[in-house]
Amino acid sequence: MFKKIILLLSLLFAVSEAKVLDAVAVTVDGEAITTAEIKAVREQMNISKKEAIDILIQDRLQQIAVKDIEIPESDVDKKIAMIAQQNNISVPKMQKILKEQGTSWTQYRSNIRKSMKKEKFFVQKVAKEMPEVTDEKLMAYYQEHQNEFIMPTSIDVIEYSAPTKQAMETFMKTQQGLEGTPLSKDTATLNPTLLQMMMQTPNGGFTQPLNAGDRYVVYRVQSKNGQSTVAFDQVKSLLAGKWMQEQREKALKDYFKKMRTGAIIEFIRK
Repeated sequence: MFKKIILLLSLLFAVSEAKVLDAVAVTVDGEAITTAEIKAVREQMNISKKEAIDILIQDRLQQIAVKDIEIPESDVDKKIAMIAQQNNISVPKMQKILKEQGTSWTQYRSNIRKSMKKEKFFVQKVAKEMPEVTDEKLMAYYQEHQNEFIMPTSIDVIEYSAPTKQAMETFMKTQQGLEGTPLSKDTATLNPTLLQMMMQTPNGGFTQPLNAGDRYVVYRVQSKNGQSTVAFDQVKSLLAGKWMQEQREKALKDYFKKMRTGAIIEFIRK
């Protein structure tokens, strides 16, 4: 649900940027919500008008909350450079890819700044309300969601390796030029990152290339066999991430619920 809301709000931003005008239905401390936005939320999420308005009211409250937060241009540059580095591309290459996808560089920078504003707001105003993670809380979470941690006992793969990144990229495009080695991986002994990558890869698909130091490696997943429950210690770091994300969403929801009680909300059209 939360991810759908984020995606939808991105869509609404795009609509507003295109200057699609409609009648104002609600105002939140002077910030307008139009009938077109309400309709878009209802259609995209298949929810009632009231639920759509509630989502949009929270969006306006978030906009108001971050309005006065300043993010220097230099910080935006650093963030973009970090994103480019994480994706193993240069900033000029990133600009070219975005242009091909129909996103202007100005718009991309604006989106990055908005994201950084929200994160800064969260750290300054909301994070302090979040509970501290403990092993006891993670164990309780693990027990409540144990069905999410049922894994195959082994995964059959074909391993391909290449001496350079370029050679591996060529193989990934052509699927020719490298001899594969069939292997059976015991999931209990797999590196958690590699395990997650293989679990997310469908049978017959390739994992992302991995830098193994002296070579690049990719795995073609053949089959996932057997079934077992992954031990708590194996998924503890994953549990911590999921638990923290849930707590973050709850803290944000509580914050804006309180903020809403003090906001001036006018319903102009029913």
